[in-house]
Amino acid sequence: MPKTADRLTRFTESVIREMTRVANQYDAINLSQGFPDSDPPAEVLAAGKRAMAEGPHQYAITWGAPRFRKALVDKQRHWMGIDLDADAHVVVTCGSTEAMMTAMMTACNPGDKVIVFSPYYENYGADTILSGAEPIYVPLHPPDFDFDPAQLRAAFEKRPKAIVLCNPSNPSGKVFSLEELQIIADLAREFDAFVITDEVYEHIVYPPYRHHYMAALPGMFERTISCSSLSKTYNMTGWRLGYVIGAETVVAGARKVHDFLTVGAAAPLQEAAVTALELPLSYYGQLTADYTRKRDLFLGYLDEAGLAYTKPQGAYYVMVDCSEFGVTDDNEFCRWMAEKVGVAAVPGSSFFHEPVNHLIRLHFSRNEEILAETGKRLKKLKTLI
Repeated sequence: MPKTADRLTRFTESVIREMTRVANQYDAINLSQGFPDSDPPAEVLAAGKRAMAEGPHQYAITWGAPRFRKALVDKQRHWMGIDLDADAHVVVTCGSTEAMMTAMMTACNPGDKVIVFSPYYENYGADTILSGAEPIYVPLHPPDFDFDPAQLRAAFEKRPKAIVLCNPSNPSGKVFSLEELQIIADLAREFDAFVITDEVYEHIVYPPYRHHYMAALPGMFERTISCSSLSKTYNMTGWRLGYVIGAETVVAGARKVHDFLTVGAAAPLQEAAVTALELPLSYYGQLTADYTRKRDLFLGYLDEAGLAYTKPQGAYYVMVDCSEFGVTDDNEFCRWMAEKVGVAAVPGSSFFHEPVNHLIRLHFSRNEEILAETGKRLKKLKTLI
């Protein structure tokens, strides 16, 4: 029989989703795949019931239902500080996963180069390869996950077409400072590159840190392709509603890519999600307070268990250092931990281009009872090694 495409040999299936299957196998607490316990707000669920009863049930406009795009633009104008046009600057996608793929295929030709910070969300390398481009990896140095401006400049000197920026960062929880963003923006302008941003955790940032939008920096809207979704902000990861925001010429191309990838996002869910996008500003303050409480609670359990970690500045992940256990194979360690400790994590090596095998990623977007039980189990870790 014919061989499948050579590009498939260059990346694996998702390690994150694999660890969910491992968690299920051993009935472990799943702190690997980052979806929250909570449901969407009650008024959003009510809107969903209405939409399922009353419609719409047929295709929406391919690049997003008008009501959804208007509500999205009204919200993002406030947060981004940019005068957005719902008819010119937005493509609604099937989650941020499709948004990133759409952005990559819109920006890049086969053979182009793309800078990816390492560690990185595992999709970015695959997105680059599937687009026919070549990744250039630039390290974010643990434990603070800062980049070396000289290393970044050296990567830009290879003339990439784009750089991928996850801010706040999955898996590290880093929030890029305004000064760091300005360095990236200056290099993107100097070397005429796009910045493709993944900002799904834009509303999960812990004081005193603050999220700054790359697209809002002077001169950057025209070369920034902003990707995000409703998944993490409104506890609706299964609704698969994402979006691309960009300049009119970029969005015109992105609409073509999106149309032939998925045709469009689910029409009744777009209708229902308008209610989420119209929630008052107090919702986002409460979201920050809730996640700050969970983060501090969970880090307290890690302290009690005697585990070393990098304190996250944003998102809801924490990178835990397991080097004291003599870990040389983090994949095996995570499988062992799921079976023997009853807690499922993601091996850090799945996020790094460099040979890093001593870190694991845990998420704390679970209810406080589960986090407390996780703390009890993690206390046993050192006694089992």
